[in-house]
Amino acid sequence: MKRIILAAFLVVFTLSLPAQKLFFPSKAGTQLTYQSFDKKGKPSGKVKYTIKEVKSNGDDMDITYQIEMLDDKEAQKFMDEVTIQKRGDKMFFDMSNFLDKSAFPQEEGNPPSFEVTGNNMELPLVPVPGMTLPDASVSISMKLGFINLKMSANVTNRKVESLEEISVKGGTFKAFKITSDVNSTVLGVKVNSRGADWYAYNLGMVKNVSYNKKGEIESSMELIEILE
Repeated sequence: MKRIILAAFLVVFTLSLPAQKLFFPSKAGTQLTYQSFDKKGKPSGKVKYTIKEVKSNGDDMDITYQIEMLDDKEAQKFMDEVTIQKRGDKMFFDMSNFLDKSAFPQEEGNPPSFEVTGNNMELPLVPVPGMTLPDASVSISMKLGFINLKMSANVTNRKVESLEEISVKGGTFKAFKITSDVNSTVLGVKVNSRGADWYAYNLGMVKNVSYNKKGEIESSMELIEILE
């Protein structure tokens, strides 16, 4: 019975889905600003995504965007470019964006060089509540003199929990809630957490919450502004 209900949801939802409805903006110049918070709910910084280029090849699409990370005083910590891909009925997110590269030592006037391995995070264009999603992983290393610095993250047990309405400072949206287990190592420090992300069409992630093993909030991030 459960499979029949899920199949019916998939058929109805697919028929109502407009063409090229993605989990990310697809218009160059669009800027999304997120506010991050610590476990006490205190603002800890901002992240800005700016769409730089959109390339289409038939139904496939590559969206390149600039990431700008700011600290709690809005001073720039790090800047990078990442490309998201749409292939068929799926989107693939660059997992290197999953780790805070600003934690690596920065040399003024000399952009750091990273070696990135792993696989992209997959998200179907029509998620169905109850659906399980493929695992994803990433490892980023940087050589500083004779020292090798490394970060890694493994995202497992990914599941589409529900389609729900969520309100953040940037607006109110219908979004798919996706949960996962995240095991990461940052410069030798291991952190295990449980994550929840809310994805809305034409925007992507609108909220993220990270919980510790006791179910307490460790950090969160939400969309606060959309500029087109």
